[in-house]
Amino acid sequence: MQIKFRHIEPHPMLKSYIEKMWVFESSGRMPVDDLKLVVPNGNIKLTVAFRNGIVAAMNGQVFASKEQSISLTGLVDVPLTLDVDEDVATGTIGVEFSPHGAYRFFHFSFDEIKNKIYPLNDILGNIGTQLEEQIANTGPVERKIFLLQQFLLKQLSLHKEDSIFEYCVEKIQSSKGKITVKELEKKTGYSSRWLNMKFAGHLGTAPKNLSSIFRFKQYYQALTNGNENVFMKNDFYEYYYDQSHFIKTFKRYTGLSPARFDNRINDFGKKFYEV
Repeated sequence: MQIKFRHIEPHPMLKSYIEKMWVFESSGRMPVDDLKLVVPNGNIKLTVAFRNGIVAAMNGQVFASKEQSISLTGLVDVPLTLDVDEDVATGTIGVEFSPHGAYRFFHFSFDEIKNKIYPLNDILGNIGTQLEEQIANTGPVERKIFLLQQFLLKQLSLHKEDSIFEYCVEKIQSSKGKITVKELEKKTGYSSRWLNMKFAGHLGTAPKNLSSIFRFKQYYQALTNGNENVFMKNDFYEYYYDQSHFIKTFKRYTGLSPARFDNRINDFGKKFYEV
């Protein structure tokens, strides 16, 4: 079984809002002994299953994206497993919005889709259905990507920038999750209650939770790059109070203890994270 992720360069006008775009292709289902675990990274995702379907599981629920469907995944802060629907060749286009970016393209409260996956036509109605049909009726993958980006460019022009929200997300990102909500209150002049409401609507989670995801992201990136020992030696206490705090966070985002995780294969999840 072969899997491949190919990076796609976003349109220049979309770069500020999209962290990464990719095309995933596989010759069939993931190996049985692979965890197929995707760890939270703070990104809301739009996916186009143009060849075969995709099946995701989180929080005890199973979400199926059928072939030729487009789905929107809300912010995920729990372990998620992915696999293809049928054991045949598969192709999926993925757009991962930066944490400050997704709200510019969709006009609804993102806390409604946290830890859930919805068909785009359930969210946008006829607009989503028309886009699905356009992409399904187009053969070449590059043309599908072009149509998807044209749709996003049109959506982008509909919503104005929220400078306070984007400023707070940038501070969380640049501090790698170490900034506190109290510090954000001081820097913006807004209360934690106001900031929590703003983040719930634009991202689907509170700033404190996003910070936690970004702190874990530093460790998980080091792990996938083979630099886990360097992180544990040099940066551990900058991100975690103690070992107990770290293990609790690790279990929250992977569903396993560090020791159990080390004994499992998660090649697909690592490639998904690295793309």
